[in-house]
Amino acid sequence: MSGHAAQGPLGWSRGAGPDAPRQGTADHRLLDARLLESVRESVMSDAGPVTVSRVAAAVQASGKLLGTSGALAAVESISAELNGLGPLQVLARDAAVTDIFVNGPDSVWLDRGRGLERAAVGFSGERQIRALAARLVAAGGRRLDDGSPCVDVRLDGGYRIHAVLPPISTTGTLLSIRIRREKVFSMDELLQHGMFGPLVRNVLESMVERRLSFLISGATGSGKTTLLATLLGLCHPGERLVLIEDASELNPVHPHVVSLESRHGNLEGGGVVDLGELVRQALRMRPDRLIVGECRGAEVRELLAAMNTGHSGGGGTIHANTAAAVPARLTALGALAGLGQDAVRLQAASALDAVIHVERVGGGGRRVACVGVLTEAATGLSVTAALDVLDGGVRFGPAWPQFAQRLGLSAGTDTGQQHETAPTTGLRRSRHAGSRA
Repeated sequence: MSGHAAQGPLGWSRGAGPDAPRQGTADHRLLDARLLESVRESVMSDAGPVTVSRVAAAVQASGKLLGTSGALAAVESISAELNGLGPLQVLARDAAVTDIFVNGPDSVWLDRGRGLERAAVGFSGERQIRALAARLVAAGGRRLDDGSPCVDVRLDGGYRIHAVLPPISTTGTLLSIRIRREKVFSMDELLQHGMFGPLVRNVLESMVERRLSFLISGATGSGKTTLLATLLGLCHPGERLVLIEDASELNPVHPHVVSLESRHGNLEGGGVVDLGELVRQALRMRPDRLIVGECRGAEVRELLAAMNTGHSGGGGTIHANTAAAVPARLTALGALAGLGQDAVRLQAASALDAVIHVERVGGGGRRVACVGVLTEAATGLSVTAALDVLDGGVRFGPAWPQFAQRLGLSAGTDTGQQHETAPTTGLRRSRHAGSRA
């Protein structure tokens, strides 16, 4: 994550050091409820945004003898309650935090890239959690109540909020916050972090240069979006990238990016704009690369159709436990769009050139585990491995010779296991490798 401060969903900022999640628990716990209510009434009595200066003036006018440090702490805590993430604000200031989960007043968790960790913050009770969840959802233009107990919204600044109320949740209000990474990693940085070795890097760069269409598969939190954003940054600067997402997460470093985001229905259920409709609209925008951030429904029909009508070099991500499981996922998603198994098989086999599977490894790391080729057989669609990444090496699979030829490799690389320093003779690196993330 970038160390620069990033604007939060309601005007506050994030960017404190990595120890931020371990600070400030007592301040939130000991916040004077009467002082909070007094300041709330004072600030809300006048129209206009809730600013720190207005909160500070209200605290001073309350007559509480807090001292300098106490007044500063009160202003920060009350500002967070009125116009931020409340007790969670201190967590969001850590630029490494990507996810925050609230399971109860004393059960708050976060993810800083090392797996889930318990956070040293808490809430005064269920009422405070519910109030925070309702306010955040309202800031996203929707409502959270008994008539709408499960809500997902996106806030300005790249924050995705998901909330669930009882009795749907049996343990109280549940709150999940995903924070989009502001920093896009370069290929060099992903190499240093162990996502791939030199050989796999060259293969990925060549795939982008030669406009192969691909899907990046993996489980939740495996690094699919991170890798996709980096690869999109390798596209030629003269190309027009059209990104289609349910919630905006991709932010490739590229000079010509157009982003479209789906829209939920209003209270009457009208105004829905789904991913499938956005794909159809994107085709009228002359995209050089058409990207669906995550294939999760019937939009897979429009994406495969687009790839089969001249829109090469695109793709997206898909949830799957292994590369071999991708055909089954495509078949299931195609069924949602009314496509039969044979139709999905024919469409996918001609539209998609490769599957890149990523996985989480020990210590919170991520790595490319497999690069495979979609093949059509009598038994159906399958993924044949071109490269399997093992501990300390790469094993060339049955699809490698043909795949290598498409990437510009000279013939003659034998199958079997090779170290990551395996010969890459004849593999042309991307024209823009290393120039951007």
